[in-house]
Amino acid sequence: MSKVRNYVSETVEEMRDKVSWPSYSELQNSSVLVLIGSLIFALIVGAMDFVFDSGLTWFYNQF
Repeated sequence: MSKVRNYVSETVEEMRDKVSWPSYSELQNSSVLVLIGSLIFALIVGAMDFVFDSGLTWFYNQF
């Protein structure tokens, strides 16, 4: 039990004293960047899906 208590104590100390947490403005900038990247990725995947769907539909209609 003392090992678990020691582990939790050291974890709390490290999270409080050794981890460098981002400021609120840095967090906002990172969140906006992730949102924009996700939207771009979704648009690319959606365009690929549309092209493959259209191409396969055309191909299957040829027979």
